[in-house]
This record gives sequence, C-alpha cells and structure tokens, in this order.
Amino acid sequence: MNTLSITNTQYKCSLIFTYICNTSYIYTMSPAKQITILIRQPKSSMVSLFPMLVPMKCVLTWLFFSMYFCAFITSTSSSIVGSSLTVLPTSSSLESREEASALLKWKSSLDNQSQALLSSWSGNNSCHNWLGITCDENSIYVTNVSLTNRGLKGTLKSLNFTSLPNIHTLDLSFNFLNENIPNKIGILSKLSYLDLSENLLSGTIPCEITNLTSLQFLVLDSNIFSSSIPEKIGALNNLRELRISHANLTGTIPTSIGNLTLLSDLYLYNNKLSGGIPPTIGNLLNIKILFLNENNLYGSIPQEIGRLTNITYLNLHDNMLSGTIPPEIGKLLNIEILYLHDNNISGSIPQEIGKLLKIESLYLADNILSGSIPSEIGMMRSLIQIVLANNSLSGKIPPSIGNLSNLKALIFNENHLSGIIPTEFSMLANLHSFQVDDNNLIGEWPHNICQGGNLNYISSSNNNFIGQVLKSLKNCSSLIRLWLDHNHFDGNITDDFGVYPNLEYVELDDNNFYGHLSSNWGKFHNLTQLHISKNNISGCIPPELGEATNLYLIDLSSNHLTGNIPKELGNLTKLGRLILSTNNLSGNIHVQLTASKGLEILNVAANNLSGFITKELFIFPKLLNLNLSHNKFKGNIPIEFGNFKVLQSLDLSGNFLDGTIPPMLGKLKYLETLNISHNNLSGFIPSSMDQMISLSFVDISYNQLKGALPNM
Repeated sequence: MNTLSITNTQYKCSLIFTYICNTSYIYTMSPAKQITILIRQPKSSMVSLFPMLVPMKCVLTWLFFSMYFCAFITSTSSSIVGSSLTVLPTSSSLESREEASALLKWKSSLDNQSQALLSSWSGNNSCHNWLGITCDENSIYVTNVSLTNRGLKGTLKSLNFTSLPNIHTLDLSFNFLNENIPNKIGILSKLSYLDLSENLLSGTIPCEITNLTSLQFLVLDSNIFSSSIPEKIGALNNLRELRISHANLTGTIPTSIGNLTLLSDLYLYNNKLSGGIPPTIGNLLNIKILFLNENNLYGSIPQEIGRLTNITYLNLHDNMLSGTIPPEIGKLLNIEILYLHDNNISGSIPQEIGKLLKIESLYLADNILSGSIPSEIGMMRSLIQIVLANNSLSGKIPPSIGNLSNLKALIFNENHLSGIIPTEFSMLANLHSFQVDDNNLIGEWPHNICQGGNLNYISSSNNNFIGQVLKSLKNCSSLIRLWLDHNHFDGNITDDFGVYPNLEYVELDDNNFYGHLSSNWGKFHNLTQLHISKNNISGCIPPELGEATNLYLIDLSSNHLTGNIPKELGNLTKLGRLILSTNNLSGNIHVQLTASKGLEILNVAANNLSGFITKELFIFPKLLNLNLSHNKFKGNIPIEFGNFKVLQSLDLSGNFLDGTIPPMLGKLKYLETLNISHNNLSGFIPSSMDQMISLSFVDISYNQLKGALPNM
C-alpha cells in the first residue's frame, strides 16, 4: 500500500485530501451526516483501499481549502515519500485522446504546407485552441471540424472517422482534397452538416453516406466524381439542403428522392444526369429551390410538379426535356423564377401561367413552342424579365403586356410574331431591354416608347417596321446598344439622331435614312461600332468622328458620301475595321491614317479615289484585308506591299495601275486571295509568286501579263 509521509500534527482531513487530489474517489452521505470516501489506489483492481468515516466538518474544511492544498501538495513533491499514486483515466479522457490522435494522424498525411497551416494541432487535447476545431460545452468531445478555404492538400483516407463519434459538423469545403470519400464516413451517426464542396474528390459517392440519418445539410458541389446519386438517398429523411452540382454525376435521379419531404433546397445542376424527372419529385412539399438545369434529362415535365406549392425557384434549363408545359404549372403560386429555356418543349404556353402573380423572371427561350402569346401574361404584375426568344410563336404581341409596370426586359426575338408593337408599350416605364428582332412585325413604333428614360438595349433587326423611329428615340439618352437594321425605317438622320453619351453600339444598316452625318458623332466617346451601311446618307464624313476614340468598327458603305476620307480617323487608335466602299469619296488615303496600328480591314472599294497608292499602307502590322478596287488609282503596285505581315486578301482590281507585278509580293506567305485584274499591268508573272504557299484564288485577267500562272 502506498503511503504519504505527513507529520502527526497534521489533521486527518489533510491526509484524506491528499489522496483525493491524486486518486479517483467516490463519496456517499450516510444518515448520520457522515461521508464515506472510497479511495481507489492504482493496482488495486478498482477495489476500495479503505473506508473512512469523516466528520462533515472535516469535509467542509477540505472543500474550502481544496484549491490551495492541491496546488501546494502537487508542487512540493519532496514532501511525498515513496508515493507512486497515478490517476485512473476516465472514459471521456480516453476518447478525447483518441480524437486528437485521429486528427493528428490525418494531419500528418497532408502535404507539408497543409501541415504548417495546422501548426496549432499538437498535444493530446484537440479542444485546446486547435484551428478549426470546436468542442462541446465541457471541452471534452470534438463536435465541429471546420477548415473551409484553408488550401489543404491530401486525401481523407487517413482520417479515422471511428474516433470522431460525436462530430456534428464536418466542413472541408474549398480545399484541394482528392481521391475518394471513405466508406467509413457512414459511421458518423450524429453528423448533421457535411460540406466537402469545391475540392478534387473523385470516384463514387459511397452508399454508406445514406446511413447519416441525422444529416440536415449535404453539400458535395464542384468535385469530379464518376458516380451516380446513391439509390437510397431517400433514407436521409432529415435533409433540408442537398447540393451536388457541378460534380460530374451520371445516371438517373433516384425515385427515392421523393422521401426527402423536409427538403427545402435541391441543387443537382451542371452534371451529366440522364433519364426523366421522377414523378416522386412532387412529394417534396417543402421545396423552395429546385435546380436540375444543365444535365441530359429528357421526357416530359411531370404534372406532379404542380404540387410544389412552396417553390420559389424552378430551374430546368439546358436539358432535353420534351412534351408540353403542364397546365399544373399554374399552381406554383409562390414561384418567383421559372427557367425552362434551352430544351425541346413544344406546344403552346398554357393560359394558367397567368396565375403566377409573384413571378419575376420567366425564361422559355430556345424551345419549339408554338401558338400565340397568351394575353393572361398581362396578369403577372411582378414580372421583371420575360424571355420567349427562338421559338415558333406566332400571332400578335398582346396589348395586356402593357400592364407589366415592373418589366425591365422583354425579349421576343427569333419567332414568327406579326402585327404592330401595341401602343400600350409606352406604359412600360421601367423597360431596359426591348428585343423583337427576326420576326414579321410591321408598322410604326409607339412615339413615347422611351418615356421612362430607362431603355438601354433595343433590337428590332429583320422586321418590316416603317416610320421615323429615330424621332421616338431622340431623347432616349439612356441608350447603350441600338439595332434597327434591315427594316424600312426612314427619317433625317441629321436632325433625328440624338446625342447618346452611353451609346456603345449602333446598327442602322439597310434602311432608308437620309441626311448627313453631323459633327455630334464626335461626342460618342463610348461608341465602339458604327454601322450605317445601305442607306441614303450623303455629304462628307465629319472629321469630328475622329474624336470618338473607342471606335473599333466604322461601316458607312453603300451610301452617297462625298469628299475626302478625313485624316482625323488616324486618331482612332482602337480602329480595327474601316469599311467605306460603294460611295463617291474622292482624294486619296492620307498617310496619317496609318497611325491606326490595329487596323485589320480597310475597304474603300467602288469610290472615286485617285492618285498613286499610298505606299505607307504596309505599315499596318495587323492588316488582314485590303480592298482598293474599282477606284482610279494609277502608277505601280508599291513594292512595299511585300512587307505586309499577315495580309490574307489583297484586291487592287479595276484601277489604272501599270508597270509589273513586284516580285516582293512573293513574300506574302499568308495571302489567300489576290485580285489585280482589270488594270494595265504588263511584263512577266514573277516566279516568286510560287512561294505564296497560302494562295487559293488569283485573278490577274484583263492585263498584259506573260508567263505561267503561279502554282497553287
């Protein structure tokens, strides 16, 4: 028996207390208000060393002085002679050490940088300031491992889940963990939150994961599994949120998913899931968000989807769904976003869709819907965006759309719509985007279509509109992009085209606009593309256009422009394409224009330009296409043209050029098309043209040339 050397003058209570500080003990209260203390000594096989009846007064004295005596006796070990007492570990301390050991073993399996990030993980107590570790309120058990976005690299196979029986949360998202999810993860019976998203996990999702019946959140997004969804996923009947998007999933959606009746959020988008949407999806009565988009799902939208009356976001786009839109869709009274675009859905838009009074975004584009747009759409007063593009819808645009006072985007392009733009459209004061191009619409636009002052994007190309549309838009200073091309609009562009400080893109091609280009075009400092070809524009190109310094493309072809090409266009350092063909321009190409080093296309064909060809044109380092045809240029082909770096097409036909073909043209190894016909060239065809390895078309006719044609 172990003893303590204590002087006889010390009170018996101190003796008892000394044992209590260094041993495990049990105490009981007797009816005589005496405490029996059973002191357990090591090597005693858990039998009591001796019972003592201690007066209550002694125990109270011990309770008062316990903190001082424990510290004193422990620190002054010299007063203890021959003692070999040890503390018998409790089950909780053993379990805590096992947890720490398991976590340290996993840490050691990670790469060096990851181990350095977990430098706080040391010792036997994982509840003592370990990064990402949270314990229970008594700091005994690990309940939470949260190491999101720590840059950890390694696998999970060395993590002994058996040693972490009390864990509730495991969040290792946004790291670089790879290989499989271990099957043993299924023993974490208390786990309620599991997030392994944004890693490099591969292989299959273990079926044992369905044993985690306490799970409420399962997040496995953005991994590279080669797996299907576990068939028994429905066993996780406490799930509130299931996210396995962008994870390379294959196979079908299990029918058991209908057992997840508490589920509010389901994200399975951007995978390779196939098959149909199971009708059991209708059992998810608490679902609010359902994203199945960007998969290979086919078949019809099940009518059971009408049971999801709490749903707010339904996203099925970019699949291969067919059939019709079920009328039951009208029962989704809480829906705010409905995305069915990019499928093969046919039939008409059901009238019941008008019951969706809370809907804000309706996307039905890129299907094969037919029939007319139901007038009931005008009842959807919360609608902000309606996108019906690229279908086969016909008939007129319903005037009831004018009731949609919150509408910001109306996109009906690429259909077979006919009739006029309803005058009620002038009531859409919040409209930002109006796109009806590629239809069969006719008539004039409402005069006050931009009265709200919010229109940014207008696209009405390829219709049969008439009238002076520019007057309707003159005060629409909010415009950013404007497509009016390929219609029958008319009007004086000089007076009617306003100043739009935010305008980036304008396309007015193939209409009947007339007048001249005013100096105001120099005020369009954000303009990148200017298309006004095939109109009746006359007068000169204003030099002020050179102040619109963001211009990349200018196309003024097929008009009646006169005068010189202004040298100020050389100030447009971002200019990549200059197309001025089929006008009545005169003079020559000013050498200052070569300051536009980014020019890729220069087309001034079919004008009245004259004089010698500006030899400095070769300075354009990125020029791909040079067309000077059908002008009145004379003299020789500049030998400097052999210095073009990337030229692919050269057309000098229909001029008064003479002399010989310069052998230097043989250096144009990227040239594919060469047309020098209808000139006065003479002499032999240079053999160096055989070196033009990319040449696929040559026209040297109507000259006075001799020799063999180049090999192609």
